[in-house]
Amino acid sequence: MERTAAIKKICDAKFRLGLTWADIARSIDRSEVWTTAACLGQGTWEHDDIEKLAKITDLPTEELEILTTVPYRGRSESIPQDPTVYRLHEILLVYGDTIKELIHEKFGDGIMSAIDFTMDIDKKVDPAGDRVVITMNGKFLPYKKW
Repeated sequence: MERTAAIKKICDAKFRLGLTWADIARSIDRSEVWTTAACLGQGTWEHDDIEKLAKITDLPTEELEILTTVPYRGRSESIPQDPTVYRLHEILLVYGDTIKELIHEKFGDGIMSAIDFTMDIDKKVDPAGDRVVITMNGKFLPYKKW
């Protein structure tokens, strides 16, 4: 089975069973963000986790095994069409250079890891309109001099 077919089966099962990403994450004892990304094809699953995923989604394990292979991360170099993804893209277009400058000023010449990385997405209730709080936490990796 192809990765895209496995992703579709997971999303269909999630809807059919009335599951949330948090439900699935709890069932495999992983973070909600990692689980969601991995269910959408952007992570490499362990066989034990595939068995847990198969159980909660009521899908055959063999249909999910493709997710144990290393994915091609990121999808496209084109401008995203989905409004939420586009706005995140826009944030990086507007604030990307600022984020880069502040990382360099505070840490030196290097980058924030997207490998040694965690992210949380929370809701902050606000009378003027609820707020989305995205916390990205990546290890600083200095550029090596030789």
